[in-house]
Amino acid sequence: MIHALAAEAAAHWGGTVQRLLRHRENAVFEMALPGGARAALRLHREGYQDAAAIRSELWWCAALAAAGVAVPGALPARNGDHLVTLSTGRSASAIAWVEGTALGEAGRPFDLPLAEVLALHRALGALVAQMHAATDRLILPPDFTRPRWDIDGLVGEAPFWGRFWDHSGAAPDQRAMLLRARDFLRERLTGHARQAPLGPIHADLLRENILVHQGALSLIDFDDSGIGFRLYDLGTALSQSLYEPDFPALRDALMEGYGTTDTAMVETFTLARCCASVGWIMPRLAPDDPVHRSHLARFMLCAGRVLGG
Repeated sequence: MIHALAAEAAAHWGGTVQRLLRHRENAVFEMALPGGARAALRLHREGYQDAAAIRSELWWCAALAAAGVAVPGALPARNGDHLVTLSTGRSASAIAWVEGTALGEAGRPFDLPLAEVLALHRALGALVAQMHAATDRLILPPDFTRPRWDIDGLVGEAPFWGRFWDHSGAAPDQRAMLLRARDFLRERLTGHARQAPLGPIHADLLRENILVHQGALSLIDFDDSGIGFRLYDLGTALSQSLYEPDFPALRDALMEGYGTTDTAMVETFTLARCCASVGWIMPRLAPDDPVHRSHLARFMLCAGRVLGG
């Protein structure tokens, strides 16, 4: 079914589906375009982002690409639109192909020499800073709409990725720590918000969304992008590295590249991402999926680092 729908979508770009790349929130396919170019074809998950939010994402990525930021721009379909509606009601879009291999994989230590990993983290910090700076020079359209990664979106009564503190599989000590982390984050983010304006952020800078090609980095998968705290992007990038023995050096290299010295807030946002990830898995994975345990364990490691005790 999904492959037939992809073929229907590809026809809007005159393309041919080559292979399925990933199937998480969206189903993403490699697509061959007329003339031999490649593109990434996305079938957007129904009920996650509405058409207005997807169009806002595509507009932002196109604006960033035009400003020289290493992100994929949106490709218009044959009718000139960037978003098409398929026979099932599902939306599809296509973005420029980005060469490269993922920076890493969740749950696997980096297998490069430390000096190279640190250099990549400094480069990543600089690229994120460039993305944020380029965004600040844009005038967002009046109809620009994206999810909120603000205080309410992270630790309010209905966070964007769910009430992480209500995870049914959390042990009593884990639940107590989740509640403690929520209170801590609400207090810290309230203070941070007084001097840190919100703006569009990627919000999902995991290793698989950072591509490396001939030493240069690119950012992909803006599906979770929204309006939020800028340092949340750094916290997300670090959330998969908590088990790395050289975590402090990785953190410092990323911060150096970005141009911040606020270690406490970067680690606060790493905790915020770990909490959000616990909420994300709740409705998406079967109760016996081992990822529940691993995400809760990672949260506890981060909470112990940030909160102590």
